[in-house]
Amino acid sequence: MVKMAETENPFRYTAALAGEIELRWQRYWAENGTFHAPNPVGPLADPDHPRAGAPKLHVQDMFPYPSGAGLHVGHPLGYIGTDSYTRYKRMTGYNVLHPMGFDAFGLPAEQYAVTTGTHPAITTAANVERYRQQLRRLGLAYDDRRSFSTTDPEYYRWTQWIFLQVFNSWFDPSVHKARPISELIASYEAGDRGTEWAGLSAAERRKVIDGHRLAYVSEAPVNWCPGLGTVLSNEEVTPDGRSERGNYPVFQRSLKQWMMRITAYGDRLVEDLDTLEWPEPVKLMQRNWIGRSQGAHVDFSVGSDKITVFTTRPDTLFGATYMVLAPEHELVSRIVPAEWPAGTKAAWKVAATPAEAVEAYRATAAAKTEEERTADGKVKTGVFTGAYATNPVNGESIPVFIADYVLAGYGTGAIMAVPAHDERDFEFATVFELPIVRTVESPEGVEGAWTGDGKTINSADPESGFSLNGLNKAEAKAAMIAWLEEKGFGQGATTYRLRDWLFSRQRYWGEPFPIVYDETGLPIALPDAMLPVELPEVDDFSPRTFDPDDADTEPETPLSRKKDWVQVELDLGDGLKTYTRETNTMPQWAGSCWYELRYLDPHNEDKLVDPANEAYWMGPDKEGESGGVDLYVGGVEHAVLHLLYARFWHKVLFDLGYVSSFEPFHKLFNQGYIQAYAFRDARGVIVPAEEVVERDGKWYYGDQQVNREYGKMGKSLKNVVTPDEMCDQYGADTFRVYEMAMGPLDVSRPWETRAVIGSQRFLQRVWRLVIDEETGATRVTDEPLDAKSRKVLHKVIAGVREDMDELRFNTAIAKLIELTNTLTPLPTVSREGVEPLVLMLSPFAPHLAEELWGKLGHEGTLAYADFPVADPAQLVADSITYPVQVNGKVRGRVEVAPDTPEEEVRAQALAAVAEALGDKTPKKVIVVKGRLVSVVI
Repeated sequence: MVKMAETENPFRYTAALAGEIELRWQRYWAENGTFHAPNPVGPLADPDHPRAGAPKLHVQDMFPYPSGAGLHVGHPLGYIGTDSYTRYKRMTGYNVLHPMGFDAFGLPAEQYAVTTGTHPAITTAANVERYRQQLRRLGLAYDDRRSFSTTDPEYYRWTQWIFLQVFNSWFDPSVHKARPISELIASYEAGDRGTEWAGLSAAERRKVIDGHRLAYVSEAPVNWCPGLGTVLSNEEVTPDGRSERGNYPVFQRSLKQWMMRITAYGDRLVEDLDTLEWPEPVKLMQRNWIGRSQGAHVDFSVGSDKITVFTTRPDTLFGATYMVLAPEHELVSRIVPAEWPAGTKAAWKVAATPAEAVEAYRATAAAKTEEERTADGKVKTGVFTGAYATNPVNGESIPVFIADYVLAGYGTGAIMAVPAHDERDFEFATVFELPIVRTVESPEGVEGAWTGDGKTINSADPESGFSLNGLNKAEAKAAMIAWLEEKGFGQGATTYRLRDWLFSRQRYWGEPFPIVYDETGLPIALPDAMLPVELPEVDDFSPRTFDPDDADTEPETPLSRKKDWVQVELDLGDGLKTYTRETNTMPQWAGSCWYELRYLDPHNEDKLVDPANEAYWMGPDKEGESGGVDLYVGGVEHAVLHLLYARFWHKVLFDLGYVSSFEPFHKLFNQGYIQAYAFRDARGVIVPAEEVVERDGKWYYGDQQVNREYGKMGKSLKNVVTPDEMCDQYGADTFRVYEMAMGPLDVSRPWETRAVIGSQRFLQRVWRLVIDEETGATRVTDEPLDAKSRKVLHKVIAGVREDMDELRFNTAIAKLIELTNTLTPLPTVSREGVEPLVLMLSPFAPHLAEELWGKLGHEGTLAYADFPVADPAQLVADSITYPVQVNGKVRGRVEVAPDTPEEEVRAQALAAVAEALGDKTPKKVIVVKGRLVSVVI
């Protein structure tokens, strides 16, 4: 049945009409390549493009992982924001690059393949196409020629190429940058690094060089989950030490893994943050994650061995009363004696021999995750190894323990314990009844560890005469470091909380390594001509799983079972030989570490990116600037790992001369989140949000009252709203305007479907300004605006431009609503007012704006039309009202023209308060131009 309103107003802007308009304009943009951005050189260069050679703007969204569920209304918030911004900047004269790709490798597709047998490539391709359709329906102005998925072989060919550049590089601390590994080899061959090189075998020389590479193979402690048959990242392990997926036990194991030497870049990763326009909280998170600390390495002798520790407080060395090694530390097995030493406390003898005690404790520690081991609230456990170390500063013998709160992969895997001034050490010392020696003067009444500053005490060695007593912290640290270096017991050092990047995954659905192994078991890089190394077809996508409690197992990857792929005959320059391929794959981070560069030159088959295109889109504007993407928008959940890994790779490429920018993302903006209400009945069971109604301030599901809560949007909470639903009910433009009008882009906000109607009504009012709803005729005339409306127009233009430049989209829309409300009651619809309104609306409601632009008599698209510019003369007020104060209290007001001379303002002000002054003569009359007049009597 046709509604009466639709019969009476057949040309009303409805969801149906919006859908027809939107589909038509999306087709037009695609067919005409409206949003193609021209490159300076290469196949995407276009000298005839309206923005060829114009100032550039590179805006990028953190690209999505294409899940099978598709988008919900929270996902496009940032996408619509960047689209609105780039449409505006394109109209102000910029050549705008705004691309979109897909981060498509990952565990969900592999899990689905394991469950269903469907190849991950098939699932991924279907999911990507679903996302493309959803994004296209929203009218997002992407340059579709630059789109790709990280799973495309022609894309991951270059991911593999970058890996090889990292592998074939070393970090030279003397110049603080990466250099080609060939230069290091040449240095050894020339004898610049000693004479030992000449006496080494070929394999030994390769091992020496491999020890310097930025990508290297190492035994590394990992989270091994036998029940899943794979190594897990820390983020995939629950706080109670089980796998997030499947709830299986997770064990700490040392396994051979690929690592990236990101720690070499610790200083630059910290220092270059100062060149970036990033939110300060994100910079702080990166600094904390890198965790740069300055102190000293100190050597403690244990028989013929030595234990090296790093400490930020070498000034407290006199207070070191015991040592702790990580259970996995390589020295543990060597220093453990056959029997308990004489005088060992009975409580420390937890087994018949030290070796048995250590072995049992190691097994217990291996069953714990890193998070469990380092939790602040846990009871400190440990085992005495039976060994004693010598404190180098005073010659004291101090016991050596192993404890799970010390990690092999952090620092040196060993600590000197100063229980008087470290809370964790104090707790451990209390449990094991170890000596506590205060070396920093603490306030009276302090019973536990004192971690504050104070004068150094109890820090002198009578035999040598060395003393720190009376020095402050800085003086004592400097003096101790100088003593350690002089005596050969240590040296000043800078260390990092940051660890080298674990780069291996025991999975199928990831980038294969471009690495093979020869008979020596050492890695060999494949030549560029053999890239990409493509994933082979396999029958079983799952890694081999084991008894969930069997920690003494090792990964068997899906690729390792493909024997005809693993064993390969290649000619790598010395004849045809059989090699073994690497069967791990790269982590999902790999593809997102460099995608901003591929957007610049996506069809270049010869180079990662042409230098001219990279310099144009990402090069620094002037000396000292970082360069990089001009605006990068995404969630704060990627504040550390993704951004840190991408910065690392980019810096290596910069050092090697492949890019001119030394940072990938110059400006970062974190959008907020759209959250949603969920509803629970009296049993606490979630009920469908769309079926809940409000009555008298309460919420009902049918006749049953339910409780409302606020949280994440998702299937489990039965509160998902998709953009497809919104487009069907209201149109894409209404959805876009609503999301941008909900609040500041960087603030999270609740979704409220019922509020969307307000945005639709606003667009309907704009439509009615131009189109007669009964006849479909254009209502616009060439009559000029009246003076008052003209001033409103130019005030709105100035305000909208300022808001758009600062990403304040909600306030820009509020100003457009104000202008619409000003134009609506006028007796005639003036082109002078309506055309600027349509142009300013176009970043938010592009389909509607394009349609109205055509109705106003213009040909083609408005995408490159000039954005309105305010007339400065119209921004000047007709008059200014001055409050007139007498001794601080307002006693009158005067209204004058803005250009009235100060003397005239003064005279009128005195006249206005003549009655308040009476016969008193003012001592001072102060005119604050444009604001107030102050009279002092």
